[in-house]
Amino acid sequence: QLQLVESGGGLVQPGGSLRLSCAASGFTLRYYTIGWFRQAPGLEREGVSCISRSGGSTFYADSVKGRFTISRDNAKNTVHLQMIDLKPEDTAVYYCAASGSPFQSMCINLPYNNWGQGTQVTVSS
Repeated sequence: QLQLVESGGGLVQPGGSLRLSCAASGFTLRYYTIGWFRQAPGLEREGVSCISRSGGSTFYADSVKGRFTISRDNAKNTVHLQMIDLKPEDTAVYYCAASGSPFQSMCINLPYNNWGQGTQVTVSS
């Protein structure tokens, strides 16, 4: 069974940091472009970041550029999203997803066929 599991979410104060992880089971992540998405209550899902199969190419939404860093460890079959200087508007459920399509500049628009259950990130004082 192909499965993605996110972890690392939680409650953090504005300006704080969190590191999200996306672990795969049942398939090898190295063959997939991986994206991170988020959805806040009442809002549409937003593509946050994505990374190529090798990890050599990345994309960030303008809203997180300079604050979030995506990385992958293909040996451990995981992808991470390091988030710093978190803001209340970063509050959302964060999902990772895998696409069998190769990376492109607008990788958040690729077809993502495998999704995790999500992890809640709440930024509040």
